[in-house]
Amino acid sequence: MSTMTVQSPDSTSEPRPDHAERTNPENGEAGFVASDRLIANLQKVVVDLIELHLQAKQAHWNVVGTGFRSIHLHLDEIADEARAFSDTIAERMRALQATPDGRSDTVAATTTLHIYPAGEQSTADTAGLMARRLDRVVHTLRSVHDAVDAEDPTSADILHTIIEALDKHAWMISAETRTPISFI
Repeated sequence: MSTMTVQSPDSTSEPRPDHAERTNPENGEAGFVASDRLIANLQKVVVDLIELHLQAKQAHWNVVGTGFRSIHLHLDEIADEARAFSDTIAERMRALQATPDGRSDTVAATTTLHIYPAGEQSTADTAGLMARRLDRVVHTLRSVHDAVDAEDPTSADILHTIIEALDKHAWMISAETRTPISFI
């Protein structure tokens, strides 16, 4: 695990982990201890969920146009669920004797989500931007799922719940601007 040294306000150096790590064994809880691979996989999920929460709030504050109220309220639902899901994953990591890293610099450096554009965005653009971000987070969840399930089916069950909820949000928000299929 890599660490970097930072200057603290009192001018002493202290090691600072770049990402999630284990708890101190002498302070660890009894029970199942996650492998480095499981920790890394859950860390990937937690940072994408934190970033999704932040981007949904950014979109919520800056969406404009036709259907504003509906998408504005939906973005708050997405933000609230992403925040709650990140908390659930981070607390699961703690139960597995790992320390999640949700610091802003870690999230910015390791998320798989693209940067959300600044300024006002139309409702149509917002729907597309958020649908792609929801799909991206679901992709992250699916990409780690099998490895998580092999080691910890309980954590995989949590991932299932999150995938189901985010898939539904992606479908609903993309339907905001979809053109119906016509059968002639």
